[in-house]
Parts: sequence; C-alpha cells; structure tokens
Amino acid sequence: MRVAIADDEIDVTQFLAKIVEEQGHVAVTFSDGSLLTQALVRDTFDLVILDWMMPGKDGLETLKWMSETLTDAPPVIMMTNRTAKQDITDALNAGADDYITKPEDRGVIAARINAILRRTTSTGAFETKASYGKYELDRIEQTVTMDGKTVSLTAKEFELADLFFRNRDRTLSRNYIMETIWRTTASLATRTLDMHISRVRSKLTLKPENGFRIFTVFGYGYRLETIDKG
Repeated sequence: MRVAIADDEIDVTQFLAKIVEEQGHVAVTFSDGSLLTQALVRDTFDLVILDWMMPGKDGLETLKWMSETLTDAPPVIMMTNRTAKQDITDALNAGADDYITKPEDRGVIAARINAILRRTTSTGAFETKASYGKYELDRIEQTVTMDGKTVSLTAKEFELADLFFRNRDRTLSRNYIMETIWRTTASLATRTLDMHISRVRSKLTLKPENGFRIFTVFGYGYRLETIDKG
C-alpha cells in the first residue's frame, strides 16, 4: 500500500514514515498541503495522513479540496495537536475517516493505519484465492486460470495481474504500479512497465468479450475496467 504523509514538522513525517514502512507499506512525505494536493492530482495513494496546521493549504482546506476535486479520493487520517471536540467534528464532517490527537503511541498509530487500509481494500484482496469472472487467481501458487485453463505468467506478470484485479475500476498511476511491483520508481524504464502490461493484457486476453480490459489513462497510468456485457 502507498501512504501519503503531510506535516510541516520533519521529525513527525520521519516518525510516521517509519511506522508506515514497518507495516510493509510505502511512505511518501510532504511538507505542506499544497504539495500534497499537487501530488494527488498526478499520483495514486491508498491512505493520507494529514496534519491540520500546515503552510499552503491547511488540513481542513485539503480535506475539502479532496472531496470536491478527486473522483476516487483515498481515506484520510487527520493527525493533529488540536483536541477540541468541535475540531474533531469539523474534520470528520469534512471527510476525514479517523482522527488522532498528537502525541500518540506508535502501536496505536500502526493499528489505526492498518484498520483503515483493511476497511478500504477491495474484497478478496487478502484471500489466497479469488475469482473475477472467467479468471481465478491463486496467490500462493501465483497462478491464473481462465475458463479453467492455466495461463503461464512470470512472477512480475502475476503481481501486475493481481494488482489490477484487486484494484479493478480504479485508476492507478505509473508511480503507484512501479513502487508496488518493483519497489522503486527511479531505475525502471517506462518501456519496461509498458511491456509487462502489454504481456498481461495479451496473455490473459483482457478484452471486453472476456469481461475486462486494461485502459490507458494518458499522462497518468492504467485502469482495469470491468465490462458489463449486459
């Protein structure tokens, strides 16, 4: 999972990033709300941890911007020094999914992060086997069958297919895909990503007649669309 952390205190972002990474997720940090909103336009995140008092856009302004601007906004944990009940009410009404008052124990923060991610992850994401129309994925054996026939995929191709099916009908940025599958964005050539996606599309015959297609969102990334043949 990919988690955005916005706070103008470096020690806080480092503290939160370490907790996020200890849970096996990728942390991306921002020093103000404006930088975060710029990133949300061009990139994909599974969760946002948001401070209230920040330069640029403050936390409440960022929350309102997300609800008004993003068609598929990630869940938000507001983490702030503000403790008044009205502040908590305002943040939750503006779209926050949870509210943590600083300072808080690292174990509690980790539990809150994982609880939000469990609630918002697609159904079946953590099951060892999952079916999507004609396709069945075995995450232990890393195999895909289509109409009962096994399709030969490399390890990376399977991970890509699994990522797309778990996030079907959700647009994923190129950075999100590269960090999730290759654990990096720096050294992976664009051609490598495009080649792997082309192979997955071809090997699994992801066409409308089979219920799914991989759609390219130019300048952003890709989306596995569910096709309603009815």
